[in-house]
Amino acid sequence: MAKTAADYVKAIEGGIPPTQVVETKVYKRRWLILAIFVLYSTSNAMQWIQYSIIATTAANYYNVSTFAIDMTSMIYMIMYIPFIFPASYLLDKFGLRYAAILGAVGTAAGSWIKVFSAVPDRFWVTFLGHSLVAVSQTFILSVPARLAAVWFGPDQVSSACSIGVFGNQLGVAIGFLFPPMLVPESKDTEIVGEGLQLMFYIVAAFTTTILVLILLFFKAEPPLPPSPAQAVQRDAEVTESFLQSVKRLATNVGYLLLLLSYAINVGIFYAISTLLSQILDNHYPHSSIHAGRIGLTIVCAGMLGSVMCGVVLDKTHKFKETTLGVYLFSLVGMIIFTFTLDCGKIYVVYLTAGLLGFFMTGYLPVGFEFAAELTYPEPEGTSAGLLNAMTQVFGIAFTSISGFLITEWGDFWSNITLCITLALGTILTMIIPNDLRRQNAKF
Repeated sequence: MAKTAADYVKAIEGGIPPTQVVETKVYKRRWLILAIFVLYSTSNAMQWIQYSIIATTAANYYNVSTFAIDMTSMIYMIMYIPFIFPASYLLDKFGLRYAAILGAVGTAAGSWIKVFSAVPDRFWVTFLGHSLVAVSQTFILSVPARLAAVWFGPDQVSSACSIGVFGNQLGVAIGFLFPPMLVPESKDTEIVGEGLQLMFYIVAAFTTTILVLILLFFKAEPPLPPSPAQAVQRDAEVTESFLQSVKRLATNVGYLLLLLSYAINVGIFYAISTLLSQILDNHYPHSSIHAGRIGLTIVCAGMLGSVMCGVVLDKTHKFKETTLGVYLFSLVGMIIFTFTLDCGKIYVVYLTAGLLGFFMTGYLPVGFEFAAELTYPEPEGTSAGLLNAMTQVFGIAFTSISGFLITEWGDFWSNITLCITLALGTILTMIIPNDLRRQNAKF
């Protein structure tokens, strides 16, 4: 039996799968844990885009530039980069419950700070609260793959991961839909302020409720592991340090290729989401309501794509093939979206955006699960955390470059640049080795 992660890697690379009879059990409580996490993830993600989707209204109310409003979205990416390493360490060291409590406390506290910012000269207050919520997401984005592996058996782990990612997507969908409904386009600052105040109170109440649920019901792990593979991982985590795990990930060629291709795909999704309101304004003036609904269409289609991809992975275990297929269709969807945006018919944008969202957002859990396969038995939180960290870097870069290109040359050339970059990501995905270590583990 391989006693550590390093021993396991040596064994499997040598073609000698370690064997041991272990006691495992899958607990019914796993569905409650997953449901609470979905709501928890939703409570944080719903705040990511809540200003950018009403960019013009928010900028006029607070008397700031649209770039400052875009920064409320980008701060989620900026904060993630330095804080993911301590967050991943705490997740691996103290487990899911400790990390969930920290994230829920930060999300609720930031939400309540924003309650006091519905005044035109308090943009700094709203940005402070939003930044605290952004830091808290570091305790969320890496969790789905980890939670799925810790609580679910091998025949449900990919589906559970996709449902965990669903929470983030649901939050983004709410962030697209409700701010334009709650905060009206108006030159009257009092009317806009009342809308913002209502939105802030609703979000603060919701995040506080989730915090209470986590404190009462959320557990770190079941008494017995759900699978032999998870049993080995528990042993490895006792003896291995976080830095050792990171060092091994840095020398895993397949994982590094996935790291780049994943960051390209999701980073482009972040850029499109952040700039969606500005892109649509170039073709359909005064379209903030449409921007919210199209963003909702993107994310809802992605939710369906995520769940379907999770089921496909559990049924077929074709991780590389599924990853490559979804990536290729993301590229096709981006091309179609680019060349139909200026057709003058808004319903066409809804259709093409939905197609793009189905594959681009549906790619999220597929990437997590492929990373878990390539890096087993390293902790899923660490591999997913590094994926998300690189994604934030690329998201900031793509958002900044696309914003500049939209201003200087127009959204067509901005989107063409993103299409070319997605094509590069597709090529990188093609050359990832099909090294499914978790699937090959036989105990």
